[in-house]
Amino acid sequence: MNALPTAVFLDRDGTIIDDAHYLSDPAKVRLKEGAADAIARINAALVPVIVITNQSGIGRGLFTVAEHDAVSRRIDELLIERGARIDASYYCPHAPGDGCPCRKPGLKLFQDAARDNSSIDLARAVYAGDRRRDIEPGMALGGYAVLVPSVETPHEDVEYAEEVASVAATLALVVDQYLCTN
Repeated sequence: MNALPTAVFLDRDGTIIDDAHYLSDPAKVRLKEGAADAIARINAALVPVIVITNQSGIGRGLFTVAEHDAVSRRIDELLIERGARIDASYYCPHAPGDGCPCRKPGLKLFQDAARDNSSIDLARAVYAGDRRRDIEPGMALGGYAVLVPSVETPHEDVEYAEEVASVAATLALVVDQYLCTN
């Protein structure tokens, strides 16, 4: 990649924070080690950091939009304390069987982000997350897809990414590869 990406799309659970399964309590938010520093480096490169996340717990009735928003605010607070920020966040509140176009690996939320920020070229963006569904949109849109495995990542997702995309052990390594900032 010769130029900086026009955006870095990140999954939330398992990529920025520890995956706590249907997280509804802001007090249980735990940033993944190194995530804030990596995001701060993306911010320093003046590349938008955009979170795209499936939050099926809302559609399943396990937590409310207000609880989701409280968790998001806590993530923002923790990142700001460490000199990092998320520029925009989009979420799918639907359950897997709802058939909505916004649930990853669907493309709608990525397209919404590009519509909302005209500087984003989806084919020149980085797409990083800990599941196959997080990187498939990047491949479909012609971008740079990177799996960042977590303890929750199925082995078959890693094998898939090794064959058709890229794998990085940490978010910091994604930044090293695609932004080349210190």
